[in-house]
Amino acid sequence: MTVREGSLEAPTRHPIDWKGDDFYNEESCFKEMERVFDICHGCRRCVSLCNSFPRLFDLIDEGPTGEMDGVPKEKYWEVVDQCYLCDVCYMTKCPYVPPHPWNLDFPHLMLRAKAIQFKKGTPTKFRDTTLSNTAANGKLASIPIVVQTVNALSKNKTARALGEKMIGVHKDAWLPSFAGKTFEKSAAKSAALPVKDGAKTAGKVAIYSTCYVNWNEPGIGHDLVKVLEHNQIPYIVVEKQACCGMPKLELGDLESVEQLARQNLPVLAKLAREGYAIMTPIPSCTLMFKQEIPLMFPNDADAQAVKAAMVDPFEYFVNRHKDGLLKTDFKQGLGNVSYHIACHLRVQNVGQKTREMLEMVPDTAVNTVERCSGHAGTWGVKKEFHEIAMKIGRPVFRQMAEHPKANGGQGGEPDVVASDCQLAGHHIEQGMAGKADGKVAHPLSLLARAYGY
Repeated sequence: MTVREGSLEAPTRHPIDWKGDDFYNEESCFKEMERVFDICHGCRRCVSLCNSFPRLFDLIDEGPTGEMDGVPKEKYWEVVDQCYLCDVCYMTKCPYVPPHPWNLDFPHLMLRAKAIQFKKGTPTKFRDTTLSNTAANGKLASIPIVVQTVNALSKNKTARALGEKMIGVHKDAWLPSFAGKTFEKSAAKSAALPVKDGAKTAGKVAIYSTCYVNWNEPGIGHDLVKVLEHNQIPYIVVEKQACCGMPKLELGDLESVEQLARQNLPVLAKLAREGYAIMTPIPSCTLMFKQEIPLMFPNDADAQAVKAAMVDPFEYFVNRHKDGLLKTDFKQGLGNVSYHIACHLRVQNVGQKTREMLEMVPDTAVNTVERCSGHAGTWGVKKEFHEIAMKIGRPVFRQMAEHPKANGGQGGEPDVVASDCQLAGHHIEQGMAGKADGKVAHPLSLLARAYGY
């Protein structure tokens, strides 16, 4: 029987059997990696994505046989280390994902390998675990006496060089500053507005602010509030939020993911059952609740309820517009916007809703770049990966720097640089080498600006 190359069916995901007897079996994992890597070797469509695939193909091509049997199994870890679970290979490139009989799920195989790695322990485990404790880091760094010192040290060349040597954070990598006042503590309360449900949208919103917006750039959350208020959509800020768990997932620390899920799910599920749309301003957190947590806990009713209620802001706003319930009384054009679609938004399969929304604003031209920036959360700041992250991002940096509508249609630098992932936005700013300084704005901030705020 001949196995067809591709599949006409939509990709589907199998639950992650991370509590099964075989999941942490290293020999079994190696066997599956050999099977999957051999299929990848025969295809090579993903060579232009992250560095996992070029590293894999180099190992094969430089081996004594030119095939998988020439690659020592201990070298497989070099492929695993280059994967940051962006999911783009699965959702946009691979023709062999389930329901294809070859059942290839590269990202979740890498997740399994990372989980085994984490269990065994690695030389960088302390650094990796510290970086992934986003909420704990935020709570400590935002103490009034501490925040100024932390922010100053993150910009001090001597301190950064010492940090690279001692901790393993690259001295040149962009690092976020910490806010003196968190979003959760400073967010305005919603006015008492009537709930107007639409055919496609719930009429009230619960904001899951995310670690980044809460601790680092609360202004993004405040701009989201302004947009909701302008459209007379009542909202609440989710109380007692814990990290979504994505940094722990990327590390393979699945027990910590479970602990965080057990804190978040009861609170969020209650809101979902009360009819709230649960909105997150950072795509990685949205994806975590839409995909990874439901796949880790497929029989958990709370996880499934939250999955159904979780929504990207611009997915919500575009659908709100289709319901005839979104205001388009824009006061200000945004000019020439170079907009980057974050990988964790692309793989949600909701379409280019941010672009659609921004293009509704008069006097706005959107140059859309649909390619990985290479940042990938904590991965891109580590000393062993930062230069690779910058290399992966070079095509994005070039495309973002050249807006076709600038200079009267002759092309040139954009007025604004934006990404749904603010970390990627700043990574792109660094890669554009001065061409984006002071121009980075989250799309939610741009929408608030367009409304006149």
